[in-house]
Amino acid sequence: MEKGDIGLGEIKHKKNGSQASPNSVEQGDIPYDPHVHRQVEHPTTNTETLIHLLKGSLGTGILAMPEAFKNSGLVVGSIATVIIGAICTYCLHVLVRAQYELCKKLKVPVLTYPESMKLALQNGPHWLRPFANVSAPIVDVFMISYQLGICCVYIVFVATNIKNVADTYMTALDERIWMLILLLPLILINMIRNLKLLAPFSQAANVITFVGLGIVMYYVFDKLPPISEREYVGNPRNFALYFGTTLFALEAVGVIIALENNMQTPKSFGGYFGVLNRGMTGIVIMYVFVGFFGYIKYGNDCLGSVTLNLPAKEILAQSVNVIFAIAIFITYALQCYVPVEIIWNTYMKKRYENSKHRLLVEYIMRTGVVITTFLLAVAIPRLALFISLFGALCLSALGIAFPAIIEICVYWPDRLGPFYFTLWKDLLLILFGILGLVVGTGTSINDIIVSFQ
Repeated sequence: MEKGDIGLGEIKHKKNGSQASPNSVEQGDIPYDPHVHRQVEHPTTNTETLIHLLKGSLGTGILAMPEAFKNSGLVVGSIATVIIGAICTYCLHVLVRAQYELCKKLKVPVLTYPESMKLALQNGPHWLRPFANVSAPIVDVFMISYQLGICCVYIVFVATNIKNVADTYMTALDERIWMLILLLPLILINMIRNLKLLAPFSQAANVITFVGLGIVMYYVFDKLPPISEREYVGNPRNFALYFGTTLFALEAVGVIIALENNMQTPKSFGGYFGVLNRGMTGIVIMYVFVGFFGYIKYGNDCLGSVTLNLPAKEILAQSVNVIFAIAIFITYALQCYVPVEIIWNTYMKKRYENSKHRLLVEYIMRTGVVITTFLLAVAIPRLALFISLFGALCLSALGIAFPAIIEICVYWPDRLGPFYFTLWKDLLLILFGILGLVVGTGTSINDIIVSFQ
């Protein structure tokens, strides 16, 4: 690490109220523990973190799983979802663990994902060090693009579900009109500035999500066709669409890292029975369950959201559209939290820190982010295809390849395990991430182009 790079650590200490003094950093031979020195303005408990984790992953993705299984087949979809879920969870552990090691080495309480990438490359193999300075903006671009992509999908989803109900019981309106109606409420909910205040909203969204899933499964199990009528193995060409959709559904790296950084007891996040494993195990089980039986029920007629397959004339079925519209509307604020934090803390906060209009500027920025997602959603309302695109494009890098690169750099050169096991393992993860990015993105873009022709 070059001499000039130490400044980031010093800045982080000051920022978090944890100066590098003998009393605050190390006493005698006691090693520096970043978790002890981390100071969060509004820390979340383990339960609140788990609630946010569930809500961050139980969004539109789970409702798209029957269509994902249509692209993969029953057997391939079930096995592959468990494998992808395990890989995503493992890579999150890798990222959190590597960030912790970096914080210990640099004696800083906390590092963001982009900072971790930059500092890891600065300490990694010599041939990677020239990329250190550009790596942080690259991670920011991927993170912001992905999270804004989720927000766009959420706006389309909520508007489409409300339209389905309104067309049946009220005046039929274009879904873009409903997006416009939603704009002000979305701006208002995005004014909530910390995860602590968002926790009750996430809890409410979780409750109504489970109620909605219960109603969906009631219709799914009503006159369920025999399993023999469905494909066990799907068309290999469509597997890329399955991969993108499932990765989008399962991976919430931006939200999860933000949650870990805001925990009251961050040591409880990892571990075999930590918050991350408990949350992801339940999520993967639910995804396989909904995808498997949803595909058996609707077969090749599966739509981008299983709610769109429910009977249009039944009040109970229409109530599901309202339930999920409310749940996803609430979740929009959680997903938007990440790009807002990145844009404000990385690019704007320092400039306006001493301004008397600081809060006004932040609220204007928050409003601008919502309006941007609204305009993108109005311009390109292709729900299923864009779920696959954002999953393959951003999450293959953010959720799989980048954590592996960071781990190689953090443990370079003499902590890579027997026979360089960590190095070979991470190289396989990087290859897997690149393959998913190239194949999944290419397939999704091609299908989007075809859909507009």
